Amino acid sequence: MEIKKLLEDSARYLMNTYNRFPIVLRKGRGMKVWSSDGKEYLDFVGGIAVNCLGHCHPKVVVALQKQAQRLIHVSNYYHIEPQIKLAKLLVENSFADKVFFCNSGAEANEAAIKLSRRYFREQVGVNRFRIITALNSFHGRTLATVTATGQAKFQAGFEPLVPGFTHVEFNDIDAIEKAVTKETCAVMIEPIQGEGGVKVPDPDYLRNLRELCDRHGILLILDEVQTGIGRTGKFFAYEHFGITPDIMTLAKGLGGGVPIGAMLATDKVAAGFEPGTHATTFGGNPLVCAAAVAAMEVILEDGFVLDQCRRMGKYFQKRLEELKKEFPSIVADIRGMGLMIGMELTRDGGPIVKSCMDKGLLINCTAGNVLRFIPPLIVTEKEIDHLIDALEQIFDQL
Repeated sequence: MEIKKLLEDSARYLMNTYNRFPIVLRKGRGMKVWSSDGKEYLDFVGGIAVNCLGHCHPKVVVALQKQAQRLIHVSNYYHIEPQIKLAKLLVENSFADKVFFCNSGAEANEAAIKLSRRYFREQVGVNRFRIITALNSFHGRTLATVTATGQAKFQAGFEPLVPGFTHVEFNDIDAIEKAVTKETCAVMIEPIQGEGGVKVPDPDYLRNLRELCDRHGILLILDEVQTGIGRTGKFFAYEHFGITPDIMTLAKGLGGGVPIGAMLATDKVAAGFEPGTHATTFGGNPLVCAAAVAAMEVILEDGFVLDQCRRMGKYFQKRLEELKKEFPSIVADIRGMGLMIGMELTRDGGPIVKSCMDKGLLINCTAGNVLRFIPPLIVTEKEIDHLIDALEQIFDQL
């Protein structure tokens, strides 16, 4: 009765913005979560790539507890110790020189859009404002970032959209070349498209894109909201491609489970912002930054987590490829990098997600027919095998 009442209250009091599954999750540890009725699930969604160290990692929990006892929130009118520590960690382990903290990936991308426009107007002295993004991309739900997103379904009903965005085919350098004009200030790209179906570009795509941006004197913005913080087996996905961006955005895994976003840039580009040009009340507050510092230290301290991600990613794809060979009429493609993996199906993936849930496994479907696996980076072979066995049973029934 308790669960029934919770679901009734959810329908009554919450805005209808999600097609929620009829379970109420109450507790989580590592790869596992438990619903209110005590049922156990293996979580291969990980809060949509947020819980990079699993649920309630001890070091993240302790960091939150200690910081909550000390100082939860103060304004950015003052210096904040955990924020400074986190910024230093990010700069020392990336291309960037400066960091701006916010609360989400959409906010990080909004900051990147504003910085790229203002950099050209204030630092370069020209009015360049147009940004090229990719079809099938996803950059957020604010009005500017949903306009940047190259999927009409997310934009429907919110017109008129923000002017200044051009969408071209992903993984097509010629399309970007043709789209550049004298008003173009930047190209914003996900190194791997996540919501668009786990689309991995050709190995030379980002290198060619970096060269194109340099040749035209425009900025390269990498949206690493989903690919960053170890998800692909390296700390940032751009490291796989031998290039560095001018601006990068982060969120999801950055806080180890708490809401935080970041926009990173070189000193040259960061000079486009000055006091009063951009801000956020809650961004970089002591509580979330303490959690993020703890999460990053765990990932970076000995390389184990990144090594685990690479090894488990290879193993996961190998097991999925075996399913593809066994069920060629159901599985069309396997693709991904690290523990960001997509299994493209020849049919709607929704019923398979539901069948997995019935078997105590939480998975995700994006783009209608792509099962997206973005589990915590601590997932083991045994847990992967358990999922593969369930999928094999489900496919066999199909």
